[in-house]
Amino acid sequence: MTTTETKPNLIDLDLADCEALVAELGFKTFHGRNLFKWMHKHGVVDFDAMTDVPKTLRAALRERTQIRLPRIIQDHPSADGTTKWVMELDDGQRIETVYIPEGKRSTICVSSQVGCALNCAFCATAQQGFNRNLSVAEIIGQVWHAARQLDVPPTNVVMMGMGEPLANFDAVVKAMDIMQDDLAYMLAKHRVTLSTSGIVPNIYRLREVSDVSLAVSLHAPNDALRDTLVPINLKYPLAELMPACKAYVANDKRRKVTWEYIMLDGVNDSLMHAKQLIRLLEGVPSKVNLIPFNPFTGSDFGTSPADRIETFRQRLVRSGIFAMTRKTRGDEISAACGQLVGRVEDRTRRLGRILVEHGRMVAP
Repeated sequence: MTTTETKPNLIDLDLADCEALVAELGFKTFHGRNLFKWMHKHGVVDFDAMTDVPKTLRAALRERTQIRLPRIIQDHPSADGTTKWVMELDDGQRIETVYIPEGKRSTICVSSQVGCALNCAFCATAQQGFNRNLSVAEIIGQVWHAARQLDVPPTNVVMMGMGEPLANFDAVVKAMDIMQDDLAYMLAKHRVTLSTSGIVPNIYRLREVSDVSLAVSLHAPNDALRDTLVPINLKYPLAELMPACKAYVANDKRRKVTWEYIMLDGVNDSLMHAKQLIRLLEGVPSKVNLIPFNPFTGSDFGTSPADRIETFRQRLVRSGIFAMTRKTRGDEISAACGQLVGRVEDRTRRLGRILVEHGRMVAP
């Protein structure tokens, strides 16, 4: 007998999967397109409301499948319009998703894991450790809820929430494909961005299967400093990371790699660091986002003064690099960059688990 635990969750399926499922049940594949469209474009999860799906197919789907989404359990609005949703998963774990309005543009910051194993020194998510990867349904479910909560669907999605997206490669890629599908959320490739700390083999792998925009959490212009701030650098140093990023945008002159650079007072914010960054980015089509550090409980870092950030930015601009200082949004509700946390059972014991075991990266 098929139980709730063993029934496939239709939100995990992309368009091709829906068509294949419907064909397996003995119906024309176009009904799979209708099913997919009802769930994602219209946000309908009640089989009885899917009026152009045959009743016999609806009955079969009800018996053999299910539609499950994360549940919004907290809604935290900010004075600047930013909203943070805390979502609970079937196993009781929690993730956080952030909505950021900016004029006609609106961005959803989506999580890919429960917690994170990469232990970046300046990130609140990293301090709680890692539990597990999210499923396709748990990733795309965040966008599903955002589309339902907002008067106007989001124009952009960034995989910059909790977790390292490239450590959950297959589910993240499939979810991003659904985001771009014309029968779902209709997001153009340049409006979906994946942010990685630098899992180099999967940057090359991503290039083969996706054309979303690439952002890299850089935060330091040399290996010695980056080793301490972004420990994955110990496994994949800058000499490996930079060629991978350059290759990712090589076939399109209009594309750039977005480099995320947290400005930490007295750590990585000097003119010497700016000059090193200029040399590092030479030959790579680049956009640099300078991000004032957003403090969180237990952190020893301070935020670089605004004038020092501007001096740093101007030095990059004079060298021909497009650089901007990102406006802090939602920090009073702990929704700003680096502040997302959930209720996580730490299964990583953090330090050392992202490095090497017999010369290979330990998989989360």
